[in-house]
Amino acid sequence: MTTTRRTFLTTLASSAAAASTFARDWTGQIPERYPDPDVIALEPAFSKYIQGNSPIRRLHTGMLWAEGPAWNGTGNYLVWSDIPNNAQMRYLPEDGHVSMMRNNSGNSNGNTFDWQGRQISCEHANRRVTRYELNGKVTVLAAEFEGKPLNAPNDAVVHPDGGVWFTDPGYGSMMDYEGNKGELHHKEAVYRIAPDGKITKVSDAEAKPNGLCFSPDYKKLYVVDTGPAKNIRVYDVVDGVKLDANKEFAVNKGALTDKAGNGGSDGVRCDVDGNVWATAGWIGDGYDGVHVFSPEGQRIGLIKLPETGSNLCFGGPKRNRLFITASQSLYSLYVNTNGAHFC
Repeated sequence: MTTTRRTFLTTLASSAAAASTFARDWTGQIPERYPDPDVIALEPAFSKYIQGNSPIRRLHTGMLWAEGPAWNGTGNYLVWSDIPNNAQMRYLPEDGHVSMMRNNSGNSNGNTFDWQGRQISCEHANRRVTRYELNGKVTVLAAEFEGKPLNAPNDAVVHPDGGVWFTDPGYGSMMDYEGNKGELHHKEAVYRIAPDGKITKVSDAEAKPNGLCFSPDYKKLYVVDTGPAKNIRVYDVVDGVKLDANKEFAVNKGALTDKAGNGGSDGVRCDVDGNVWATAGWIGDGYDGVHVFSPEGQRIGLIKLPETGSNLCFGGPKRNRLFITASQSLYSLYVNTNGAHFC
């Protein structure tokens, strides 16, 4: 892309950000003009994914740090975590009802659902990955590795073979606010729980492995590093059980506008075309929200939010509704694509 065109698109993005920052009414009482000014195509390739008559909606607010949204297709609801409040929340789309689903979640962070519809959660306080069975019982999938407690599992995804992959950066053991402060017993890493329960370390290349997701064909795994690198890395998945060919996919620590800062991504999900949708924040207006990358790693789109983006998932019966947790709130946006996977 030429310097002139890049400058034009940057200016366009900055202008759109400035135009909508102070005028937006997040209560939903004042309609927003279409197309939504905070859904920005940084490259023409993103335009086809914008649903022109869909607004960003703030569905709920009042959490301390919202994280880990996951869509339950059978129950037709969204679950997410409020980590400091030690709670899991639930959103019902039929009437917009929000309630506390669990009030003692182990300071859970990431959530997902397996192929049998069972919820899987990463618990900071208990340093474990758990599964909520259909009868209400809790099964511990992973609590230690090589005889020592895990650091504080963060996010998880499920492979079609039944394996559960999760990251363990240890944030929940670094502070009492989101768990229980204590020693980190392992180098921060990505793990796989096999269907038979065996736990294998598949990578410890990242300083702070955080969000993760599979490509649509499950042949690649994307991992966000929230350590100093502030990047997204991509691996080849070999035989569905191990990783190879680690390389940088995208660096996301810089601002899209003239604002500088130490921002970065957190949660990631793929759509059916292989684009990577990544939450981002810690810089401010014009950066915080969701950044969308092409399969080649080019940043093509921005969904601008007034809060730091933490995680996201595709949901709804058609997987075309993007749910985003950001700081204290839950947001949604219908997009003109579908999530590669439900969670």
